[in-house]
Amino acid sequence: MTLLEVDALEILNLVPVSFAIKRGECLAVQGPSGAGKTLLLRAISDLDPVAGRVFLDGVERDKFSGSDWRRQVRYSAAEPGWWGETPRSHYGDAAKAEELAASLGLEARVLDRPLADLSTGERQRLVLVRNLLDEPAVLLLDEPTGALDPKATRAVERCLKRKLAAGAAIALVSHDKAQAKRLANRRLVISGGRVKAQAL
Repeated sequence: MTLLEVDALEILNLVPVSFAIKRGECLAVQGPSGAGKTLLLRAISDLDPVAGRVFLDGVERDKFSGSDWRRQVRYSAAEPGWWGETPRSHYGDAAKAEELAASLGLEARVLDRPLADLSTGERQRLVLVRNLLDEPAVLLLDEPTGALDPKATRAVERCLKRKLAAGAAIALVSHDKAQAKRLANRRLVISGGRVKAQAL
């Protein structure tokens, strides 16, 4: 059953983009740097104004408030922002955050360390915790393992597979072709201003 549907979304120099993602499906979004992959995810999540329509479970985006839409359709940036001094200050449910962090190979004490003292890879996993905490229906992930070693990458992929098994939909930007094959069912290739859906 289709969970996310994108209909003729107009993004800068790209031809209008249309595609759908089913429940439990991961769509890999691939293409060279600067092709428009991040812009596409941001447009779907309603962070940038664009023409076109997007539907969640058959309901058009303009029927939601912006905050309600982004709670359900969650964009996770490759370089996320933080506003508190420690990771814990960003989580409403500390116990659940510790559980998610542990599933990603992080000890609970990391949540209380100053963000400035954490590695890029630790912060990258902690922002994934932040974006998974309230269980959005759709995850729009921009290079979620770009700074991770193979062990941490496997932990993130296991977590994402559990979300897919629970019925979430994922659009995944990744330059790692092997990762795309491990997680995705199909791919959307952006190149030269055009978008093509292809099988993996």
